[in-house]
Amino acid sequence: MTNHLPGRRRFLAGLGAAGATALLSGCVTAASTAKSSSKGPVTLQSNLSAPQAKAAMEDLVAAYAKKGEGRASLNTVAAETFRTQLPTYLTSANPPDVYTWYPGSVADAYARKNLLLDLDDVWNASPDLKRYSKALNGLCTASSGKKVFVPTTYYWWGMFYRKSNFAKWGVSAPSSWDEFLDLCDKLRSKGVAPIGLGAGGNTPWVASAWFDYLDIRVNGAAYHRELLAGRHRFDDPEVRKVFDRWQEVLPYFDPDGTALAFQDAGTALLNGRTGMMLIGTFFADAAPGNALDDIDFFRFPVIDPKIPLAEEAPTDGYFASARTGRRDQVADLMKYLATAEAQEIYIKGSSGTVLPCNPDAKDAGTALVKKGREHIERAAELTQFFNRDSSDALQPTADTALTKFIARPKDVGGILRDWQRDAEKIWNA
Repeated sequence: MTNHLPGRRRFLAGLGAAGATALLSGCVTAASTAKSSSKGPVTLQSNLSAPQAKAAMEDLVAAYAKKGEGRASLNTVAAETFRTQLPTYLTSANPPDVYTWYPGSVADAYARKNLLLDLDDVWNASPDLKRYSKALNGLCTASSGKKVFVPTTYYWWGMFYRKSNFAKWGVSAPSSWDEFLDLCDKLRSKGVAPIGLGAGGNTPWVASAWFDYLDIRVNGAAYHRELLAGRHRFDDPEVRKVFDRWQEVLPYFDPDGTALAFQDAGTALLNGRTGMMLIGTFFADAAPGNALDDIDFFRFPVIDPKIPLAEEAPTDGYFASARTGRRDQVADLMKYLATAEAQEIYIKGSSGTVLPCNPDAKDAGTALVKKGREHIERAAELTQFFNRDSSDALQPTADTALTKFIARPKDVGGILRDWQRDAEKIWNA
């Protein structure tokens, strides 16, 4: 099997349509960055703050230094602090040089503001990047036509659970929506909160996974991307159908779902207090090593078999500040991050539940990862995640609307009207 991302082209078609209306140039070219190059190490701002992920980044930076061609200074920031501070980092007078973050519409939103470095030279000079899939090429290209991102790993979302707990409770993974509801009934009858959420504390964005999946199951991935681009309304009847389905399953959610951050919700799942959880593989970075072999997942249940099967498979990697004074050093680091060696170092040091973008890089080879790769490759279409398919600026509107819905589902009509109003402010800004 290859590391290419099947179905991504359909995602990119939507991205290209959204990007066609961009009014500003997508990034700053090397010629237009006037700062002189500094001799200091490249500053690498990382949001990978879970213990295993942070350790893996430290291994990566150390390996880069050993090559003797450059150095990077790693600054790890708590993930949610990073998320809120990123616009400030990029617009500051002396910003960090390189950042962990996301490609696609998120990167393009910053590129349109001339905040990201043009990485065309990196892509053209790197033998590794030249072999990346066409889908990844497109995902890393801003609406200006310039490359602004270097992708390194991707992963999947699913309904995660512990195999030993399902065996103890005498239940099995469902494939249809009705089977899913039946599973929830069985778990609740055993005194287990069927579904953990993790949308409390500083991770309310986790609730967006439920909106994403219900929308792509009810209305399809194409409609979902158009909605997030502002071509449909959040108070449309089609969106209301999404919440009608959500109301069917809402009684099975952990009552603490909007009180616990996803890390604590992950602990509740591993401890057997909840039965399952819709989450990305990143939650395993905080799991005990002896629990990894016991973690499994099933695909979010199909609701309408006529809707092409789509899955969330976000891509991660790096972009750079347009204001960096270390253009040559940044380029060298970016080329290294694109190599199979660098991606294997990260995978080995972390929980190993991500897949490398470099077609020559080896993944962890575990049963979970093999299943995850097949899960992605069987999808007809791939989406990224709410903010990745829209913008970081739109995410808070979803956080507000979805947490209100979970607390007051009967008020869904007014909540959706308010969401549309708030979203229009972002789209029209």
